[in-house]
Amino acid sequence: MKQTIEIPIEIIDNFLLIPIDENTTENRIEIINSNKKTLISFKAKLSFKNRQYYIAVNVKKYIGQEIIFTIYNTTLDQNFDDYILQRPYHIYNYNEKYRPRYHFTAPFGWINDPNGLYYKNGSYHLYYQYNPYGIKWGNMSWGHATSQDLIHWTNHPPAILPNDLGDVFSGSIIIDKKNDACFGKKTICAFYTSAGDKQVQSLAFSTDNGMTFKNYANNPILIDENEKDFRDPKLFWHEPTDKWIMSLATGQTITFYGSENLIDWNKLSVFGKGIGCHKGVWECPDLFKISNDKVTKWVLFVSINPGGPNGGNATQYFIGEFDGNKFTPDNIDYPLWLDYGRDNYAGVTWHNNPNKKPTYIGWMSNWDYANEIPTNYFTNAMTLPRTIELAKNGNSYCLKTQPIKELKYLRTEKSHIESKLLQKSILVPYFFDDNLGAYEILLDFVIIDQSTSNVNLTLSNSVDENLLFSFDIKNEKLTIDRSKSGLINFSKNFAKDKIIAPFPSQIKHQLKLFIDKASSELFINKGRIAVTNLIFPTEPYSSINLEVKNGSIDITKFTIYKLK
Repeated sequence: MKQTIEIPIEIIDNFLLIPIDENTTENRIEIINSNKKTLISFKAKLSFKNRQYYIAVNVKKYIGQEIIFTIYNTTLDQNFDDYILQRPYHIYNYNEKYRPRYHFTAPFGWINDPNGLYYKNGSYHLYYQYNPYGIKWGNMSWGHATSQDLIHWTNHPPAILPNDLGDVFSGSIIIDKKNDACFGKKTICAFYTSAGDKQVQSLAFSTDNGMTFKNYANNPILIDENEKDFRDPKLFWHEPTDKWIMSLATGQTITFYGSENLIDWNKLSVFGKGIGCHKGVWECPDLFKISNDKVTKWVLFVSINPGGPNGGNATQYFIGEFDGNKFTPDNIDYPLWLDYGRDNYAGVTWHNNPNKKPTYIGWMSNWDYANEIPTNYFTNAMTLPRTIELAKNGNSYCLKTQPIKELKYLRTEKSHIESKLLQKSILVPYFFDDNLGAYEILLDFVIIDQSTSNVNLTLSNSVDENLLFSFDIKNEKLTIDRSKSGLINFSKNFAKDKIIAPFPSQIKHQLKLFIDKASSELFINKGRIAVTNLIFPTEPYSSINLEVKNGSIDITKFTIYKLK
């Protein structure tokens, strides 16, 4: 029989450790004080019989008080209090098998979309969709981390937690330099979607450089009764029209709003009907300006789920002009894809970025299987941060994305294969001692014989697992096969199809491939094509085979760097 149980607990330490079993039924939990005020509220799968792990609930500010740990609609009984522990700290296992070495992950719990990216006073801030109370999607909050180089991250407590309006979905942050919102000059203002009975837009502000936030008293600031999918606000200041612009995902369109004070918003225009991919819901828009030596353009990122070029989620983009009210796309054969792999989604750029080139980061997973991947205490990671460049593509423009240059400082050992003419194959059977599955491969080659049909690059290990990259020269196509890459049976959707990407015809090719335990990120010809995919080998790939079919190539660079 289900019931509500109330467990009084005198708080004597910083954390309550709560036992969790992902195979049980989810419970709603509230921590309530003596005045009947709810201090913390969340959902979790409680268990005392088959505990898989503990979640750590920070109750430091309530030390010395008695709280009521309330579990609603549960089959547990009052004896559950024997299984709730109190500890001064809780350390999660960072050494689990598939935790990457140089990609961002949360210390514990589920993550998805990057949110609220901004730079200030020497620090890059990364917020992200976060479940601090479990390794599956739920309890959507904003996690928080900072970095000085976009590689080494310092984790902070969750910045924005669910409230009366619902969970805290994706959004963005701006620095209010002129005090337009009247919270003070240079206040950090966060805009996010409150997801309760309906999706509305909310505002929170921080006066301690983004460490903690206070919700605006008159939230929500933007409502649309007619839109079910109404989310993911991304803001920037538009200097020519002297106003703030908000891009908002509205079903299968992007709606632009304008404001002078960040609180009162006017609808400007709607983009997206009859253009691009419409196989799924549009999400996580980002409109920004980009220039090269000859021209300035506006770029609009739109993530879509499903509808990606290889199934599940992906990010498409549009190039055009923005006049402060309306986005007008260039006449290009859309959709254009930011990444052709299965595992790069919801990417957005940093606000107030100090670098000349826009820089973005994405969520490295796919909704087709994100809740099922074979990790233990964390679920999902972010992609490598990447710079964005505007490039000519015939009579139109496209984007090039490349991993940030700071990654070269992670290089330690180097394995160099001599340049040579290759007509059949070359095997590098063993390239590092203490191979932890974190390395970078640089491969440049020239097609010597025009009859060359394929160049195949295969990573493999001692238990016959392999990841195959097949470059089809004749048909201008890359095929990636992860059907034998390692663990794949955790989801029927993970490796059921091969992954296809363009491989445009040219004589010289440059490949840059990053492997980090459970991920592969390939950048072709200085980032004209990017392909990101998860992998779960049961041991690190330790050998490389390069094979040429029906012709020959000249290898001009073949270098492997171990990354720390």
